[in-house]
Amino acid sequence: MTLHTTDITPVRIENDRRVLELLSQTFNNISAASTEIINLEAILNLPKGTEHFVADIHGEHEAFRHILKNASGNIKRKVTEIFGTSLRGQEIRELCSLIYYPEQKLEYIRASESNLDDFYSITLHQLVRVCQTVSSKYTRSKVRKALPKEFAYIIEELLHESPSDDNKQAYFNRIVETIILTGQADSFIIALCNVIQRLSIDQLHILGDIYDRGPGAHLIMDTLCDYGNFDIQWGNHDALWMGAASGNDACIANVLRLSLRYGNMATLEDGYGINLVPLATFAMEVYGGDECRGFGPRLDPEDTTHSEKTQRLIAKMHKAISIIQFKLEAALADKHPEWRMQDRKLLQYIDFDRKAFVYDGVEYEMKDTYFPTVDPADPYALTAEESELVKKLHHSFRVSDKLRKHIQCLFSHGSMYGVYNSNLLFHASMPLNADGSLKDVELQGQKYKGSELFRRIGMVMRSAFNDDTPAADRDFARDYYWYLWCGPDSPLFDKSKMATFERYFLVDAALHKEEKGHYYTLRDNEHVCDMILDAFEVEGEHRHIINGHVPVRINKGETPIRANGKLMVIDGGFAKAYHGTTGIAGYTLVYHSRGLQLVQHEPFTSAEEAIKNGTDIVSTTQIVELSQKRMRVRDTDKGKELSGQIDELIELLYAYRNGIIKEHSKK
Repeated sequence: MTLHTTDITPVRIENDRRVLELLSQTFNNISAASTEIINLEAILNLPKGTEHFVADIHGEHEAFRHILKNASGNIKRKVTEIFGTSLRGQEIRELCSLIYYPEQKLEYIRASESNLDDFYSITLHQLVRVCQTVSSKYTRSKVRKALPKEFAYIIEELLHESPSDDNKQAYFNRIVETIILTGQADSFIIALCNVIQRLSIDQLHILGDIYDRGPGAHLIMDTLCDYGNFDIQWGNHDALWMGAASGNDACIANVLRLSLRYGNMATLEDGYGINLVPLATFAMEVYGGDECRGFGPRLDPEDTTHSEKTQRLIAKMHKAISIIQFKLEAALADKHPEWRMQDRKLLQYIDFDRKAFVYDGVEYEMKDTYFPTVDPADPYALTAEESELVKKLHHSFRVSDKLRKHIQCLFSHGSMYGVYNSNLLFHASMPLNADGSLKDVELQGQKYKGSELFRRIGMVMRSAFNDDTPAADRDFARDYYWYLWCGPDSPLFDKSKMATFERYFLVDAALHKEEKGHYYTLRDNEHVCDMILDAFEVEGEHRHIINGHVPVRINKGETPIRANGKLMVIDGGFAKAYHGTTGIAGYTLVYHSRGLQLVQHEPFTSAEEAIKNGTDIVSTTQIVELSQKRMRVRDTDKGKELSGQIDELIELLYAYRNGIIKEHSKK
């Protein structure tokens, strides 16, 4: 390779002098700058790291953790490539199960294996081979950072030596034997398995909706807070919890309603310490004699944790917080007429004498007409007891340290959209006009569209938690979370309405319908997708939009790949509540150096099944795109960044060699 310096001139050096002076503090002489150029050029020629795309996890922590552990089948693919001709299928499954759940699997093996030393020796050799394969995409420095400190030196030795090398065979084998003799085999196997998991995915992309429905959103957030490289494009359910954490009472009511609807109190009580006793007490006092039909929790058919008595209590709590929610939302609709959401004020149309819902002179049958806290003369006024309850719930959300920590994690790793290696990522929708052009959306008196709209929304969301933001702007930002959750022009929602009241109380199913925004139909058009990609300045021969949000109903013939491959929707329904609707249990997308692969998952049984029997999530892989040549780091966004650094270092070399900048002595 020839380093081109012909276009470097003293004038250019002078223009870049401040940058070069700063760079010289790190690379203080010709030798240091040259070494870094060599290092960066070598990195550019490594294979592209594997990216993992996941959407709409919805609290299903066991399935999510398993997807992370098996890298959407990427680890099994690697193991099969290595041992496909030497191990039987069951043996491959057992080895993969060990890699996914090393601590638990080892405990099971110790209880059943008659010759542990033999097992340890064979397994350690196998794991080293797998680890060598998954680490081959990275520099030694990056691999070293992923190694556990207590075994870093030994693992590094094993990774860079081969037992097939006659000169090193005895050395390699003796290391393995000594690991076993010193009683470190279990700890070492666990360490190797964790390294394999960590190196199988270079970057994790989460396209929103960590929260609601499933029982373990807080456990997912615990996992992510300790994870390495990940980013998140916020979803509407994430925004709802962020709004609740900011102190938006309407968001708090919605969070509680959804949690009760799916019988999910674990995230609230165990995860974040939210005190539900005041709500339970209020519900029993006010709705004690009400059957609260239609408010019972939606539970997994195999659920055994909720007794009939508990379910009855949940139903009463569910109805109580729903009525409070409608009142709180009405106040926000009145406070912000510019949002044009007064049509969500529906309590005023209940005719208490006729026990019917009367709208525009048309009478509609109601499922439930028991409203003890609604005053017909002032239907949106909170009772004294409701007002006191709201204060207690507000306090409980605001003082939760763990919730605050998790929201901060969402901010530090998140945004409304992301562009990574020619892929545009956002959770739900892009507000469009009927002709497919970008729609102007008003926000605080100004109109924005496309990337400018997304960036502005992100700034508003952050300002709700920023003490330096003026009080009026912070108050607006706090309110705006509710609009993001259910507002017609919200990119996280983009529907005519959220028909919560209609679904709960009105018999006529036609009133339950929510009209989707234009994006949901126009995104099948390749030209519209190209227009959006252009607007977000996404470049590349193979560029895509990747969304979540709307479950793909495979059992109704829907496909996740649209617009001639320009767009992919990877919400296949992680949440168990969706399995009957979608027919599957989620999509994930894997983008490795050979191309893009879409992985369709069947429902996850349990970690226990995976440990005992070597069962895995049954997955079907569909090749979306394959590259004719293997992609290298230089073909990625990171490669462009490194190439820019190389150009700056070449300038620094020129400056050193021509005496424009003086070399520094080594410290």
